[in-house]
Amino acid sequence: MNEKYLSERIAKLRTMKKVSARDMSLSIGQNENYINHIENGKSMPSMQVFFYICEYFNISPKEFFDEERSNPTLIKAVINDLNTLDEKQIINIHELIKGLKK
Repeated sequence: MNEKYLSERIAKLRTMKKVSARDMSLSIGQNENYINHIENGKSMPSMQVFFYICEYFNISPKEFFDEERSNPTLIKAVINDLNTLDEKQIINIHELIKGLKK
């Protein structure tokens, strides 16, 4: 992992969340240009702020660095929704997913 990955990942997750860099910066308790500076490679977050960033996206640090998951927030939401379904509904969703993968 490098600085470029971190800045690109934050930008991608922020864009998917449809929030501006300014709004995100203020939401995590930083000055209005904080996220913009990270995304432009001008600075790196401290470990504490990195945890705030993960919390902001509602993902774990592991999910942040999981390159296989382009949208970990959405995947987590889908899993949470699946946990509310009964077994028959889950089987139907699973069959739908298998059909989509073909």
